[in-house]
Amino acid sequence: MKPHQTFKTLNLRRALLVPGLLGALLSAALPVHADDAKPTRVRGAITAVDGDTLKIHTNRGEDVYVLLTRDTPIRGVTLAQVSEIKPGSYIGSAAVPLPDGSLKALEVHVFPPEMAGTGDGHRAFDLTPDSTMTNGSVGDLVASNGRTITVNYKGGQKKIVIPDDVPIVNLVPGDRSLLKPGVKVVLQAQKSPDNTLTALSVSAGENGVTPPM
Repeated sequence: MKPHQTFKTLNLRRALLVPGLLGALLSAALPVHADDAKPTRVRGAITAVDGDTLKIHTNRGEDVYVLLTRDTPIRGVTLAQVSEIKPGSYIGSAAVPLPDGSLKALEVHVFPPEMAGTGDGHRAFDLTPDSTMTNGSVGDLVASNGRTITVNYKGGQKKIVIPDDVPIVNLVPGDRSLLKPGVKVVLQAQKSPDNTLTALSVSAGENGVTPPM
């Protein structure tokens, strides 16, 4: 190849390469679209219901509006006893780590059989700065010197100690009749580009119960 041809080839390659690099850089600099954002968790009490809209006074002292869709799943939250947790029960537990590698439960919620498999796994949670959430099937249950259970999930197992004063609740099927002013709720919501919150799921306390999740 002649020198002038080599020079032309290099220039052509540069002309093609620079726009590609600029495009990659611009793409990296663009903000993530709100639809790709993780859902947000809202905890508080319903203060008003207007059609498909809930007004909630959150535990942080804010008033927010959350839209319901006709497909938003609604669950009731009722008080439960530790005796209702048996080998094979499907549960979820927010917990914090103990020095020996086990977990100390902050709350335990027991799923109905038809919801087994919901949220299976172990992950970070936002109840406290170092809390986690573990959803899985109960294996062994030991009721001596405190209450300890093993929870099995896909890819792992956790030992969870349940102190005597930790709230234990059942999650039960519910509907919109549970959503009234004064009812305590925990819900997952998706924020849209205009900052509207749309509920992905709602857990509502029955008979004055505060969902502990």
